[in-house]
Amino acid sequence: MMTWGFMTPLHITTLVLAAAIIAGLYFALRGASRKVQTGVLLSLSLTGIAAIVYNLLRWDDPLHYLPLHLCSINAMLLPVAVVTRNKTLGNLLLVWCLGALAALILNYDVTDAPVFGEVFNFYYFPHVFEFGIPVLLFALKLIDKDPRCIGSTMGITMVIYTGVHLCNKVINGLWPAVRANYMFSIRPNNPLVELFYQVIPCEYWYMYLVLPIVFVYLVAVYAPEISRAYRNRHAGKRTV
Repeated sequence: MMTWGFMTPLHITTLVLAAAIIAGLYFALRGASRKVQTGVLLSLSLTGIAAIVYNLLRWDDPLHYLPLHLCSINAMLLPVAVVTRNKTLGNLLLVWCLGALAALILNYDVTDAPVFGEVFNFYYFPHVFEFGIPVLLFALKLIDKDPRCIGSTMGITMVIYTGVHLCNKVINGLWPAVRANYMFSIRPNNPLVELFYQVIPCEYWYMYLVLPIVFVYLVAVYAPEISRAYRNRHAGKRTV
């Protein structure tokens, strides 16, 4: 069986497949009832929980597979977002889903996994849905985009990141051989994150360079809503 590889024709094909799966779900669900949309998305969101359980049990190395990476936290919150349609949580996951996309593209840890084998399935499909479902929640209008959530999104993200970093320090202090690096707060794990570390060569702090990127992304995502609010506000002033 062929292995997944990194930026091989097979890897690129699976990225295209991921986009096709998400687009297919949108077209299949856009005419369905809210109950059906919620039921389907909820079922698919549970693949992330399944992956967490699989990794904890399969590898007999729980301290390396605790659900403390961004994608794992995303996986645990995703079913809640689908069921509650909470605006703050949904808008938060609109950023966090980028971590799942990055994991699909920068698949360094699983390049040797046979495609559609056990390891591949428990990595690929959960990440596809962790990226796609937050996008679908907005595309299907189950949750509204709200630029007022920019502050809460960035604030919650940094609080979670800080908490995970403290977990890394505790785990590494109690079990030095483990070398926990959840959310990569201790050291970079790929060339992209390595660039941040070259600018700020200090654990924890170097990842703060992500914040300007996240802010620019959010402004771009919310540009239509921001523009609409601006026009409405000025239209209101002209009618006074």
